[in-house]
Amino acid sequence: MADPSSYRPRPGEIPDSPGVYRFRDEHRRVIYVGKAKSLRQRLANYFQDLANLHPRTRTMVTTAASVEWTVVSTEVEALQLEYSWIKEYDPRFNVKYRDDKSYPYLAVTMNEEFPRVQVMRGHKKKGVRYFGPYGHAWAIRDTVDLLLRVFPVRTCSAGVFKNAARTGRPCLLGYIGKCSAPCVGRITPDDHWDLADEFCDFMAGRTGTYLRRLERQMADAAEEMEYERAARLRDDIGALRKAMEKSAVVLADATDADLIAVAEDELEAAVQIFHVRGGRVRGQRGWVTDKVEEITTGALVEHALQQLYGEESGDAVPKEVLVPALPDPVEPVQQWLTERRGSGVSLRIPQRGDKKALMETVQRNAQQALVLHKTKRASDLTTRSRALEEIAEALDLDSAPLRVECYDISHLQGDDVVASMVVFEDGLARKSEYRRFQIKGFEGQDDVRSMHEVITRRFRRYLAEKEKTGEWADGEGLTDGEQRTEDEQRTDGGQRTDGGAGTDAGAGTAGGAGPDDGEALTHGPALKDEDGRPKRFAYPPQLVVVDGGQPQVAAAQRALDELGIDDVAVCGLAKRLEEVWLPREADPVVLPRTSEGLYLLQRVRDEAHRFAITYQRAKRAKRFRAGPLDEVPGLGETRKQALIKHFGSVKRLRSATIDQICEVPGIGRKTAETVAAALAGATPAGPAVNTATGEIMDDEDGAPETTADAPGEPVSAGTPDERRGQER
Repeated sequence: MADPSSYRPRPGEIPDSPGVYRFRDEHRRVIYVGKAKSLRQRLANYFQDLANLHPRTRTMVTTAASVEWTVVSTEVEALQLEYSWIKEYDPRFNVKYRDDKSYPYLAVTMNEEFPRVQVMRGHKKKGVRYFGPYGHAWAIRDTVDLLLRVFPVRTCSAGVFKNAARTGRPCLLGYIGKCSAPCVGRITPDDHWDLADEFCDFMAGRTGTYLRRLERQMADAAEEMEYERAARLRDDIGALRKAMEKSAVVLADATDADLIAVAEDELEAAVQIFHVRGGRVRGQRGWVTDKVEEITTGALVEHALQQLYGEESGDAVPKEVLVPALPDPVEPVQQWLTERRGSGVSLRIPQRGDKKALMETVQRNAQQALVLHKTKRASDLTTRSRALEEIAEALDLDSAPLRVECYDISHLQGDDVVASMVVFEDGLARKSEYRRFQIKGFEGQDDVRSMHEVITRRFRRYLAEKEKTGEWADGEGLTDGEQRTEDEQRTDGGQRTDGGAGTDAGAGTAGGAGPDDGEALTHGPALKDEDGRPKRFAYPPQLVVVDGGQPQVAAAQRALDELGIDDVAVCGLAKRLEEVWLPREADPVVLPRTSEGLYLLQRVRDEAHRFAITYQRAKRAKRFRAGPLDEVPGLGETRKQALIKHFGSVKRLRSATIDQICEVPGIGRKTAETVAAALAGATPAGPAVNTATGEIMDDEDGAPETTADAPGEPVSAGTPDERRGQER
């Protein structure tokens, strides 16, 4: 616990102007971001007698070790910078709304030649029109199914569309009249785009025009005695009215507005938002947050507005935003919303009429959401707390291990040896902190030696980060004369965006890694070493769990001892009897089978095993898919595909002359010579085998060689279950 007076700025050092300030802890992590109309007056509030501070504010200032600020010109700029830094640093003491799910939107891809109607989640894309969010994806599909009678817009994927265009036959929706079948030329691109634009207008609330037009067409058809056409138009009108009934009118003046309500208690707050477009509720969403700082209802509303509109612009920001309390001051927030929209935005509290009645409905939803959240969380928090306390008691720890790291080694009969590191904080998985390692110190299968290497590399990086931040003098902490090599001091490599291994189960996007240390799963470009951004190995755990018994535990403890780390506990969980092994102990600790602590350790161990084996399988699959063209320097994926498409297979490419290779678009003579030389030196692939009959198939008989387009599945001995049993 730090004394705020130890880092309090000197008198006159803080400017009396608008700005944004950041509190950092001893590890240089940003733990709180705030804005102020006057930095001098606001920061002075934090450096008063601790007894006068709110308990949460007192915890923040005693956790912090330094404070810094940035001066801006206006309060609007301060609001924008505060939002950007909260998104970037994810400070632990700021209010952060946790969205309990990814809400689906009805999206129309107006940026394509043939716009498509589909359900979309996640980040919004440029050129796509969104409607919602909806509570459930099935609600979108029901609405779209009704509207396709009148607006037969394309809904198929790119693959289905291309296949229909190739065969000249539309899909089922094209035959039953729910798609205009642009894939086979039944409608021109311009007419289909206009149809999608009309669909968007109807979804945006401009419904009267289309209903009146269809009613006129129905009347004309009846007068001309075209009764079948009139009946179809009658059914279309019925479908539109049914779709409109799904979102009843709540505001008679066809208002576009968002209504935000807040329900709160001493510890938490729930926010509910109703999106009203054209007087109808088009979507609903909600958040829950821990009140980790002393905050008013107006400040909660301000944070909700930042969360809701921080990434939006144009019509996504409505003309009117109704709230239960106004931020203080309200002018910068209203000006910020106006800039996001590009025109005036009214931010106010409804006083009477339909809008006040609807706000009461939103408020009831917020109150119910808070009650439901607390009901769900109460048992969860109690269980996790009891589990951590049981672990601390069983392992004789000074306090509950709030951060637990677990390591596992995975390989297939000694090949592709990898390791995983998973992190649980407060009993919950922290997937953004997961790491993975390739074992490079030796060849072959040795789980004990692999565990020693992984623990050494992970905690050597931790010591390097501490040394970099100046928490001790150069050279301290690297004991026994061990100094980091040049390889270990390198900055980690660029980010990967291919998903990599371990992206299942919502693990996130795979981040790049340096040549010597574990690859990270991160979110976006925030993974850096400076300015308090999340670092890869900067934060030590209170407990290290290894998947294994006494040998693996001894290896992990030996690695920590060699690095001079004595404040991290180590244990191992053996699979056979679920025994907990401790370093330098001859007998294991046996937790009761009904122990919450044992359940938590099992979940941590199983997650580490899942993550490790997923990475190992991905590496093995990539190795099996590799072909001779992968070894050609400077030959990218596009030109590899062009070569295979031109010649049909690697076998025919291998027999081609340099002049024939040069005929492929994009292949120059120098590249052709490199390809020919690489293929001449490569070992020809074996004949293809029909795994069902055992028949050897020649390339000319129609069995293509394995290529990047059609990766072959390797044939290995044993059944799939037997092969899975060989994996570790």
